[in-house]
Amino acid sequence: MNLRLSRTPTSSSKPKLNNTAQGVKNTGTPCTSGSDVLSSRLISLQCFQQKTHIFFKDTSLLNTAFTHRSYINEAHAPSQDNERLEFLGDSVLGLCVAHLLYERFSESREGDLARLKSALVSETSLVHIAQELDIGEYLSLGKGEEMSGGREKNAILADTVEALLGAYYLDHGLKAVFSLIQRLLGDRIKTLSATSGKDYKSIMQEYAQKRGQALPVYSIAKSEGPEHARLFYVSCSIAGITVGPFSGRTKKEAEQRAAEQAFELFREKNAEDRALLDAIAGKI
Repeated sequence: MNLRLSRTPTSSSKPKLNNTAQGVKNTGTPCTSGSDVLSSRLISLQCFQQKTHIFFKDTSLLNTAFTHRSYINEAHAPSQDNERLEFLGDSVLGLCVAHLLYERFSESREGDLARLKSALVSETSLVHIAQELDIGEYLSLGKGEEMSGGREKNAILADTVEALLGAYYLDHGLKAVFSLIQRLLGDRIKTLSATSGKDYKSIMQEYAQKRGQALPVYSIAKSEGPEHARLFYVSCSIAGITVGPFSGRTKKEAEQRAAEQAFELFREKNAEDRALLDAIAGKI
């Protein structure tokens, strides 16, 4: 990949925890001098790096990426929240995803690439990444946000992923963050390449219309869990066949999973249905 690295910001422009934070390196042991609270935070950040293999030379950048504004507002802390890193990460993500799609889908037109990009940088996609990395576990939140389930809120999780990418860009440069984004979105890109970026609900709706059938019906079988971390179970009924229920953290996510299973089921019915669904999905 012929991406040029931008000039790394000077140390004076980076947010600091304190001198202790600067002593934590990507393969070293966290320094535990200073207050217990600070030591605990550094150990937590080191745990995230070891678990995800996303290592930082300047751990204070990672700390800032995981610091929600509610924590700064309530604690009156001298450190920064992650909103500036989120702004940066949003642009970095958009550039890298556009580059990935440009290289992978060399025959696709601009409109198709735009649709694929939109799916990859969407809140749903970013929340999926956040959940895979267990980012919610490492957030610094104010007490109010904590009590209202902030660690499970889609908007906070998606914004934090962008902040993480912005921090990683500052710490390692463009080439490294490109590789990280490629790693995080690899499976999602494979899935989208099979459907040209169309979501499964849209595919199954178009399938029903072309078959002259009633549109798919999505039914909530049950929901469980606390308000801030509720799971929804949804079934999909189409052409007299019901699949599911399948779970999701939102109704939309559960519906998509049910629709995906319906897609796979109807593709296996016969060659005619397979051809029609593949055509709608853009495989052929």
